[in-house]
Amino acid sequence: MRQRSLIAITAALAAGALTLTACGSRDSGDKGSDSGNGGGTTVVIGVDAPLTGDLSAMGLGIKNSADLAVQKANKQKIVNGVTFKIESLDDQAQPSAGQQNASKFVSEQEVLGVVGPLNSSVAESMQKVFDDAKLVQVSPANTGPALTQGQDWQNKKVRPYKAYFRTATTDAIQGPFAAQYVFNTAKKKKVFVIDDKKTYGSGLAATFTEEFKKLGGKVVGTEHINPDAKDFSAVATKVKNSGAQVVYYGGEYPQAGPLSKQIKAAGAKIPLVGGDGIKDDTFMKLAGAEATGDLATSVGAPVEDLPSAKQFVADYKAGGYKEEYSAYGGYAYDSAWAVIEAVKKVVDANGGKLPSDARAKVTEAMQSVSFDGVTGKVSFDEYGDATNKQLTVYAVKNGAWVPVKSGTYTG
Repeated sequence: MRQRSLIAITAALAAGALTLTACGSRDSGDKGSDSGNGGGTTVVIGVDAPLTGDLSAMGLGIKNSADLAVQKANKQKIVNGVTFKIESLDDQAQPSAGQQNASKFVSEQEVLGVVGPLNSSVAESMQKVFDDAKLVQVSPANTGPALTQGQDWQNKKVRPYKAYFRTATTDAIQGPFAAQYVFNTAKKKKVFVIDDKKTYGSGLAATFTEEFKKLGGKVVGTEHINPDAKDFSAVATKVKNSGAQVVYYGGEYPQAGPLSKQIKAAGAKIPLVGGDGIKDDTFMKLAGAEATGDLATSVGAPVEDLPSAKQFVADYKAGGYKEEYSAYGGYAYDSAWAVIEAVKKVVDANGGKLPSDARAKVTEAMQSVSFDGVTGKVSFDEYGDATNKQLTVYAVKNGAWVPVKSGTYTG
């Protein structure tokens, strides 16, 4: 946090004279929209996501969607006297970069909330930094259960950080939901399980495996791959020789696409199933024509099918963004809006001004935020998890992800 006189800040806030502005000259972060600043207080919402590299399709969708929320809040003057602004930083899907970004956001007093990150492993590196500074973080995409419920979440749930929230549901639900579909609906009884050794992938594969076995399914092989690898021929041969009827992959689309393609090329004409990390159109480009029949689960219901999301879809298109909103666009919009709602609560409770301890107050207010968002009802339970537990199974048909079943885990 930059060194300023706390007395001076407090006095300026009390007088309503403090204008918070982002320090654009100190970094290369994208500052996004800042429309309609009428000389009041500027509140910055940070966005952390992979804006370059293999996962940038999802990261840029997160950034753009948060930006759209800020534009709408400013246009509608949601918080009297406050103009919101986006500052986005690239974590390249790397925990070390995420931690550096977290420290940078903390150092800028005008940042009162952060949207992101995409990856659970990156979130692990950021949580304590934000929590120590009482700076609220709302992820639209993290699904690792330990982030909100502690490392021993399967036996005893303990919330490790009060400043961390998410609008996506967890892999404690997503993995078993996929297992139920694969076993009960797709009627596949023998699975080969592969993961990329990362927090998200290994955790998702573990919850899928546990439920699949519980249902009576058989795991005929397991493998851990290097998350940077592109050649999976050895793994593909193992899958073919295992007699598996389906492959479950815990990981993300940059590896899932080539993995699917190479498994089929090896002679195992069986579907690859994954989580929300593979549910991007880039998967089909990497997997090729034989990706037809591959499956992915994703949080929530298809945005395109939600009445609550029609305006978001129209506004995003009208916004002229170069990239698609991708799998987490609706959740990123809702995450940013949750920060906006929390700021509104704090300002309204303090006579129309930000208090000197605005960060702590915004974090506290987030716990009771509740609104009808793009993805449905947005609110948080005692762990900071989304109360919306809905999931959807998608299948690749004619080169596109098509929803085949929506619901909630019934275990």
